[in-house]
Amino acid sequence: MTVFHVKKTTDYTVMSNHHLRNRELSLKAKGLLSQMLSLPEKWDYTLQGLAYINREQLDAIRQAVHELERAEYIVRTRERDSRGRLRGAEYTIYEQPQAPSALPTLE
Repeated sequence: MTVFHVKKTTDYTVMSNHHLRNRELSLKAKGLLSQMLSLPEKWDYTLQGLAYINREQLDAIRQAVHELERAEYIVRTRERDSRGRLRGAEYTIYEQPQAPSALPTLE
């Protein structure tokens, strides 16, 4: 019988298995989300920053981010200035989808 042993190091990440077992996500989206969850909070989470540490180009990273956004693992909040013009966006990355029905309610 063949036996596999896993030799763990001190540099590893603990995360939910939810996205890894989600059959609706592509392997690319699963991998990108896993990588994003493993990075420090202050890391450069721009498309350029993610492309820099991966082999994929900006378009592939953008597609995976949009897929994760549609699946609600990433939630985008638009920022506006005092005149109501778009200033930018803030992205929040979650280990599990944030469907409106799954969000906690304040009662």
